[in-house]
Amino acid sequence: MNYKIENGYLLLYTEGGFRAEKQDFYIEGSKITKIGSLDTEKDREYQKIDAADQLIMPGLINMHTHAYMTVMRNYADDVDFDEWLFRRVMPVEDQLPAEAAYWSSLLGCMEMIQTGTTSFVDMHMFHGQSPKAAQQAGIRAFIGRGLVGEDLYQDGYSRFQEALEEKAAYESDLIKFILSPHAIYSCSGKLLCQVAEEAAKQGMLKQIHLSESKAEVDNAIDKYGKTPVKYLSDLGFLDKGTILAHCVQMRQDDMDILHRHQANIVTNPASNAKLGNGFAPIREMAGKGLNICIGTDGTASNNTLNMFREMALLSLIHKGIAQDSTEAPAQSVLRAATINAAKALAMEQEIGVIAEQAKADLVFVDLHSTSLFPNNNIVSSLCYSANGSEVESVMINGKFVMRNRQLLTIDAERVYYEVGKIVGQCL
Repeated sequence: MNYKIENGYLLLYTEGGFRAEKQDFYIEGSKITKIGSLDTEKDREYQKIDAADQLIMPGLINMHTHAYMTVMRNYADDVDFDEWLFRRVMPVEDQLPAEAAYWSSLLGCMEMIQTGTTSFVDMHMFHGQSPKAAQQAGIRAFIGRGLVGEDLYQDGYSRFQEALEEKAAYESDLIKFILSPHAIYSCSGKLLCQVAEEAAKQGMLKQIHLSESKAEVDNAIDKYGKTPVKYLSDLGFLDKGTILAHCVQMRQDDMDILHRHQANIVTNPASNAKLGNGFAPIREMAGKGLNICIGTDGTASNNTLNMFREMALLSLIHKGIAQDSTEAPAQSVLRAATINAAKALAMEQEIGVIAEQAKADLVFVDLHSTSLFPNNNIVSSLCYSANGSEVESVMINGKFVMRNRQLLTIDAERVYYEVGKIVGQCL
């Protein structure tokens, strides 16, 4: 379907930052083909959509999720980390059948679409279920089977094989695959080296949890005589195709190493705060020129997949920490959720931006929502005022997946029913 979007405000980006500009634009297939006007004769070839009183913005990119955990929302709160992980989360994971992970992931996709996320990066542990859910939802996804073990081709091989099977079965214009060793404490140095070699050979990105807690850093120093960042650097794991989730416990030389390798940082403020791990030093990271992105983590530790909430938390928390109201301004936070994320995914010309020849991954925001009105500063409103309920329609790859707040690719009532059954059986 080809569309002409009329009368709306586009959130455009230039070197001066984001700005809202009233412009018509055109979509052909999966791409934005023209911003501005075409001749009247050509106009007749497009389906017209009136976007009056709407802001059309690039879809948000959630750079770290575990969508299968959505069934555990609000299940393991206000407990210490050991209780949360070993006595709450892991026992449920052990009981979940594969189909339950599909419905739970689909629920996660629903929430992301309804709150303006058009792309997400997922680490999962149930073969085939995350890509199946993403495919059903029509959402853009970068998916990795969590890898653990001593040797990728021996004890880690079954999971690695599943990762390759998912890639062969589901890879498409919308769904890509990313090699995903879990962490330095669950993967040997040998396996991490093997993952780096496979990623280079197959042209795949890679992601890992890193320096999430003080205990992780202390244990690495005790075991290896170096921080987790230095450990990965010495293994040859770090490069511009590496996505590092959390990076809470950072030292100055860690940040220098990450900058040298052009690795990408994903901060998860709600999850890191809720689990008592602290906050990533994004002021220092930004000062080093690191590419900083935003993720929610899973709902067992967040408890939402709402990127508008995450953007607000990121800015407000770091203003408070720095005791500086100019810290983490709305412009830089929005950039982290769009442009920086697209760069980390090697898709900076295609997603995270509204531009000619970019993918039509778009969010239509109701500017007459009470929370956004009056529209004194659009960018500020998206960071500090929006809560996700203002999202009216969502388009991914040129196709509407939600229109006028109605989901078009997911049967919401079926998802609620199936997830409700899972809760009764497994929690």
